[in-house]
Amino acid sequence: MLGSCGQIFRYAVATGRAERDISVDLRGALKPKKKEHFAAVTDPKGVGILLRKLGGYQGTLVVSNALKFAPLVFVRPKELRTARWEDMDFEKAEWRFFITKTKVEHVVPLSRQTLSVLNALLPVTGSGVYVFPSLRSPRGDRPMSDNAVLSAMRSLGISKEVMTGHGFRAMARTLLDEELGFRPDFIEHQLAHAVRDPNGRAYNRTAHLEERKKMMQVWADYLDELKVSPT
Repeated sequence: MLGSCGQIFRYAVATGRAERDISVDLRGALKPKKKEHFAAVTDPKGVGILLRKLGGYQGTLVVSNALKFAPLVFVRPKELRTARWEDMDFEKAEWRFFITKTKVEHVVPLSRQTLSVLNALLPVTGSGVYVFPSLRSPRGDRPMSDNAVLSAMRSLGISKEVMTGHGFRAMARTLLDEELGFRPDFIEHQLAHAVRDPNGRAYNRTAHLEERKKMMQVWADYLDELKVSPT
């Protein structure tokens, strides 16, 4: 904001509308906003407890399956709720969509468990646009609200200090690395982060797709194990 104000005042000076850039007087006076990380459960035991709670949700079928889908694919919350049926390739077991911010295609390999969720929803929402439509959209042409998953978690006693919609990404990043031993670049690719080679060039988002398909199936199987584990 300070930088933007500085640009405005410098333009004003250049066009004779002001005598000087007064934003300079505030440099060093404003404290930078402390970056806050999204709350996430990242220890195996805690993840098992979280998954059992999510599995006990008694609300609508759409939200119930969104809660199952989220940890399996660990995409951004907006990408989850705006998932479109036309982007799901059941034959290849892939979900391909363009990331809004970068306009770059991202590929999410679909594990057997993820396909199971989609198949459960197909008879219910498959005639519409969105996989997870809004309850107020009988034709399925509006996605569920950005608060649907969060509200469901709060109703299960999962506070915002424990888990957020973005938290599934941190959960996967941590456990895929520390517990399952997958290469960090595979994980970063799957998180749709920009991964660069030694020369600074960004890798294609479809890189290492076969390895990532294996990783996503191992991840889904691991979550199943944690969900039934008593420890």
